[in-house]
Amino acid sequence: PRGKAGSVCFPPDTVRISPTLTVSLSLPLSLGGIAGGIEICITFPTEYVKTQLQLDEKANPPRYKGIVDCVKQTVDGHGVRGLYRGLSSLLYGSIPKAAVRFGMFEFLSNKMRDENGKLDSTRGLFCGLGAGMAEAVVVVCPMETVKVKFIHDQSSANPKYRGFFHGVREIIRTEGLRGTYQGLTATVLKQGSNQAIRFYVMTSLRNWYKGDDPNKVINPLVTGAFGAFAGAVSVFGNTPLDVIKTRMQGLEAHKYKSTLDCAVKIMKHEGPKAFYKGTVPRLGRVCMDVAIVFIIYEEVVKVLNKVWKTD
Repeated sequence: PRGKAGSVCFPPDTVRISPTLTVSLSLPLSLGGIAGGIEICITFPTEYVKTQLQLDEKANPPRYKGIVDCVKQTVDGHGVRGLYRGLSSLLYGSIPKAAVRFGMFEFLSNKMRDENGKLDSTRGLFCGLGAGMAEAVVVVCPMETVKVKFIHDQSSANPKYRGFFHGVREIIRTEGLRGTYQGLTATVLKQGSNQAIRFYVMTSLRNWYKGDDPNKVINPLVTGAFGAFAGAVSVFGNTPLDVIKTRMQGLEAHKYKSTLDCAVKIMKHEGPKAFYKGTVPRLGRVCMDVAIVFIIYEEVVKVLNKVWKTD
């Protein structure tokens, strides 16, 4: 159906996720959640190592010599399971995070497509920005705060959190609900820029690959390559924000008065290189993350296209 100006119009509770498929908004929410859950189970050890390296401040002095040393110390001290400490907090959060991300992106992109149903890269950037900010406020900030506290807690001599629900209960008991929203500004900036960059790159690459044929099928390996590239661009674009966010959510967050104060103190005491701590493990984790999520999402949409066309 078309509105007065020739733009494509849909009922408010539906979205178009392909040229031939219009579905309830709950479907992209579900697809995103499934994709996010599978992805985090595969890539979590790299997230664990990245967080440990970012928390390993020079002033302490450093506990780890690098990625390999971090993995070795963790496995020696806690076994292979130690690399999955904090997984529960991220898994419980990754499913709704990806659901909010894709649901919000599809919702916004349906409002911003042209009369031919095409979304250009600039509009894709703004849709990604909106999706990232939404997931930051609704899911990511409390999830990341709990995850960082769990991982930081393990590095202490006497860990005090016995599990996800015990940890959350203790954080709320000692710090209040506000304790799960530490670093909100940094998280919104990080997630907003993350998804803006990723969806901008993905939209640009998709449009380039399809050319004048919007129905052209993209091979899953190509989708994965596009996703990995989009993830890499986002890592180099906003790792400084990720480092600031991690510091603001750690057990020593009380040292910082604000996001800006945290950035200033890192620069003053550790130098500009500190803003790129954990870049290599984050690069590996994010490239896999974005590639896997987009492949799963796109492949399920393809299956639905074959069995549930609406045009």
